[in-house]
Amino acid sequence: MERVARTSIVDVVVARLRDQIHNGNWPVGTKVPTEAKLVEALGVSRPSVREAVRALVQVGLLESRQGDGTYVVADDEAAVALQQAVDAADDGEVLVVRRALDVLAAQQAARHRTRADVAALRASLVARRAAIADSNMAAFIHHDIAFHVGVARAAHNGLLLMLYKSFENSMRDSILQLNCIAEIGGLHPEFHEVLLVAVERGDHRGAARAAIGVLDDHERLLYAVGS
Repeated sequence: MERVARTSIVDVVVARLRDQIHNGNWPVGTKVPTEAKLVEALGVSRPSVREAVRALVQVGLLESRQGDGTYVVADDEAAVALQQAVDAADDGEVLVVRRALDVLAAQQAARHRTRADVAALRASLVARRAAIADSNMAAFIHHDIAFHVGVARAAHNGLLLMLYKSFENSMRDSILQLNCIAEIGGLHPEFHEVLLVAVERGDHRGAARAAIGVLDDHERLLYAVGS
């Protein structure tokens, strides 16, 4: 029988801080109490607190900002690890996996969407169209990604949503690579609109076809830019 390993003070502090994040006491965006306040609250030494915070920075839950303090930037180590894996993947691999996720998300959204989901998707498309009209690339990227994540959210499957959100950085980079809002906005037929209609009607087959159409158009533009 193996001996029980002794738990260090740092490990205990890491667990306490992680609990604050996981339990929702420190939601994403929260500024973590100062080192002095943590020392007082936990009754441990300053070096122990400093090392514990550093450990949570390394796993991606916290971020230290020079001159501003430490902030919670994620609440799930698994999601952080998945995000890092997607960010490091080859563009071709990302497109293959995203195609599978987009189709699944569209099908499930058509089956499980609520009126609130449809309203949120419609609002994203309205804002997306306004960004195209204004040639506002930053706003376009924000609302385009919000629409696609919204489709995944409308599927009402937490695991699917977590997987899909891990592609946000690659989606943003892919749009920036095109760097041509006029071409993006001028695609015909506009499969985003078709996708919304299919989801609203509960047409899972039509939603899947529209999701494929969105990615086909996007890949054609990527190929044109790269050639």
